[in-house]
Amino acid sequence: MLIQKIVQELQDIPEDKLAEIYDLIHYFRLGLDRETAQPLTVSEVEPRTPGLLTGKLSDAFFEPLPEEELQQWE
Repeated sequence: MLIQKIVQELQDIPEDKLAEIYDLIHYFRLGLDRETAQPLTVSEVEPRTPGLLTGKLSDAFFEPLPEEELQQWE
């Protein structure tokens, strides 16, 4: 059975690394729970009101990003 193979592999992992494995398994399982959750329908989502913040953006906001920063987004 697959669970037995997983347990066998876990037994060969050093004790000081088990916390990392636990976190991996735990958050993976939580992600699975989120996948099965039912998404909200449009009627259940509250509408957002744009323009709540006042102020102005400087011209620098609209300037292109440096190439180095653009590469980090890819």
